Amino acid sequence: MSFDENRSSHELTILLGIPRRMLSTAVRQPLVAAGVLSLLCFVLASVFAALIAPHDPSRLDLTRRMLAPSTNHWFGTDELGRDILSRIIFGARISLVVSISVVGLSLVVGLFIGCLAGYYGGWIDTLLNVYLTNGFLALPGILMAIAFVAFLGPSLFNLVLALSLSGWVGYARLVRGQVMTIRRREFVEAARALGANDLRILLHHILPNILQPLIVQAAIGMAGAVLSEATLSFLGLGAPPPTPSWGAMLNDARSHLFDSPHMIIFPALALMVVVFSFNLLGDALRELMDPKTKNAMTAK
Repeated sequence: MSFDENRSSHELTILLGIPRRMLSTAVRQPLVAAGVLSLLCFVLASVFAALIAPHDPSRLDLTRRMLAPSTNHWFGTDELGRDILSRIIFGARISLVVSISVVGLSLVVGLFIGCLAGYYGGWIDTLLNVYLTNGFLALPGILMAIAFVAFLGPSLFNLVLALSLSGWVGYARLVRGQVMTIRRREFVEAARALGANDLRILLHHILPNILQPLIVQAAIGMAGAVLSEATLSFLGLGAPPPTPSWGAMLNDARSHLFDSPHMIIFPALALMVVVFSFNLLGDALRELMDPKTKNAMTAK
C-alpha cells in the first residue's frame, strides 16, 4: 500500500469510528443523547413537514383567532387563526435550509481562503489574513447582514448571502492555523520530496487532517446560523410572508405576550431547543475528536 493510501486509510478509519464513539458518549451523557434526538426530530420535521403538520400553515380562520392549546390545535392558533404547531413544523424547514446553506457556503469560502493563506504564507497570507479577514472581523456581522438584506430586499437567497458575508471568517482563520501547523509535518515534506504538487498536497495530505476541527466548527456554526436567521426574520428581513419562520412568529406574537402567551412560548422553545442541541452536538464532537479522548477510549 502506498504512502498516500496509508494516510487516507488512517483518516477514514478515524472518521468512521466517530459514530461508535458518539454512541458510547450518548450512553455516558444522556444530555448529549437528548440533543442528538431533538436534532433528529428537527431534521425529520423539516423533511416531512407536509406529512406531519396537522393543518395548512398558511390557512386563515379569523373565527379561531388566538385560541389556547387544545386537542384540535395542540399549540393554539395565532392572531390570524393559523395553527401554530403547523407553522413551527414548516418553520423548521426554513431554519434547516438556511443553516445548511449558510454553513456550507461559509465553509467553502473559508476553506479556500484559509488554505491559500496558511499554505503559501508571505504576501498572500498578509493580503488574505491581515487585510481581508481582519477587515471583515472589524465589521459587526449581524449589522452587516441587516444592511445587506435591507438594501437588496428580504428573501431566502439574500438572507443566505447576508449571513455568509461574514460567516466565512471564522472558518478561514481556523483553516489557516491548521494548515500552517500541518504543512511543516514530515509526511507533507515527504510528499513534496516525492514530487507531489501543491494541489495534491492540499487535497490528499493536509485537508484530511483538518476535517475534524472543521466538522466541530460547522456543528456549532449551525446553531449560530439558526439563531441569526431567526433574528433577521424577527426584524422582518427574513423569508417574506406568509412563509412560516420562527423569528417572524416571535415578531407577530410580541404584542400578545400577556393575553396569548402560547403564541410566543412555543416558537421560542423550538428555537431554544434546536440551538441548544446544536451546541451540545458541537461539544460532543469536540470531545470525541480530541486525541486524548480517542486514546483513552481505544485503551478501554
